Order: sequence, then C-alpha cells, then structure tokens
Amino acid sequence: MLPRPLLLRRRLISQTTPLRSFASFAFTPARTFRLRQETNFGSTGSVTPSLVPCRHFSISFARRSVVSEAATASSEPAKATLIPKDREEEGDSITGDVYDKIYVGPLESTFRRLKVFSLASLSLSTTLAPFIFVIESNLPPTARLALASIAITTSATSTAMVAWVGKPYVTKLRYIRPEENGGAEGMEMITMSLTMKPRITTVYDPSFLVETRRAFARWELAQKVCLPNDEGQRQVTPGQEETIAETRDKDGNPLGRWVVTWGENGEGTCRELGHVVRYFNVHEELLP
Repeated sequence: MLPRPLLLRRRLISQTTPLRSFASFAFTPARTFRLRQETNFGSTGSVTPSLVPCRHFSISFARRSVVSEAATASSEPAKATLIPKDREEEGDSITGDVYDKIYVGPLESTFRRLKVFSLASLSLSTTLAPFIFVIESNLPPTARLALASIAITTSATSTAMVAWVGKPYVTKLRYIRPEENGGAEGMEMITMSLTMKPRITTVYDPSFLVETRRAFARWELAQKVCLPNDEGQRQVTPGQEETIAETRDKDGNPLGRWVVTWGENGEGTCRELGHVVRYFNVHEELLP
C-alpha cells in the first residue's frame, strides 16, 4: 500500500499553459461527511509546521487584495478597536464549525434530471428501432436501416455528451480535519456517474489540485510537480511513491488512485491506477 503524501509545498510544472499552485491562495474550508478509514495510508515521517498547506480560492484572494488596497489608500491613522471577549469566543466557534459545513452543488438536481432523460431517450430509441423494419412502409430496406441508425447514433451521442459534461461536477464537498488525515488538511468531493452512482474522491494533499483547461471543470489533479531545492533532497528519495488521491464507491470499495513517483531533484510524475476522478467542477463563489 502506498503511503500518504508528506510534502505539502510544491511548485507545479506547467504543461500546456501555466498553472497556478493551489497552495498560493488563502482557502476557506467547508466540511460534513465522515471519512472512511478502511484503507490505512501510512506516513513515513512527521509533518513540520512550516509545510502545512494554505487553504485558497480566488475569491478569498480577491477579498484580501481589496482590503489591502483600502488600508493603503486610507490617509487617516488607524484606531485601535477593542473586541469584546464574547465576540472573540464567538468567532473562534464559527471557525471551528467550518469543519462541520458542507458545499452542495446547486446544479445537482439539474444534472440528475438530464442524465435520467438522456438514458431514457437512448433506451427508447434502441427499443423502438427494430420496429422500423416490421412496420409496413414504402421505404426501401436501406432507407429504414439509415433511419434506425441515425436515431440510435444521435441518442447515443447526446448521452455521451451528457456523461462527459456531468462527470466532473461536484455535488458535495467537505474538508477533512488534520487529525483525520495524518496531520494535514484534506478534501473529500463527491461526483456522480452517468448511472447516478456516487464517486467519492479523497484528496490527501490539496496542493496537487490545480486549474485545468478542460471544459466544464475548474480543477484537476496535477500531472507533474517539483519540490523546492531546499526540500527535495530532505523529504523524498528517487523512486518513492505516494498516494495523492483515491476514488471509492458508496460502499467504500476503492476504484482507483492518483499516485506520484518522485525522481531526481524533487521532481514527481503522477499516474492513474484504476479509475480515479481527476477533474472537478465547483462553484468557487459558493464555497463558504
């Protein structure tokens, strides 16, 4: 069994276009499901505090920039404000409750209905196609064959498009507590297959999530990564493998893993074992 990743700060290598590192933003968490711990991904070392990844999203970064600019533009001297103790305790409780919150995709029911309609139309066209040859008509056999083929092909193509568009859509997302993930925060995202079967993907190291160019998706699991020079030799050895993400079904049975193999100079190449969900589509503006 491959160990859980220990390295939490990475510089991503651009492939087709420059990709921004997931750890360069300030990221607000949201959580609710319990992580199934049937498979134990052991760790080969302890995580140092300086390597804990930052949570980030572009909207949080924008808010931070606006506040910074407003503070710089203000010419009045800053005034000290005393916050009551009960207010501080209330803020701490809100921060702690973030782990109990959950992100729900607003288009979950829409994609579900679309998949049901697409599968129903494909089944109907496939079932009724043979009747074209049975019903009496003036059409020649070649015309009947062409008509049946067009009907089935059109329905199958539309169903395949629906499956491709809806596959990365995240219906639910939560953040995993550090104590449940070997000392570092993780993410758990649920997507749905074409047949409405849930696919639960656990990302043990969110710094491997980067922006993607795939249509109808926001994030993807990075294909290549590179560690800083001062950390590559200290924490990884050439040939070492780590499990970055894992996809399971609703019963907890593993379907696939995203594994990184480290090489020289802290460079890592990722590959897929089995069938793992690599792309994810979320509404970043709705993340708490």
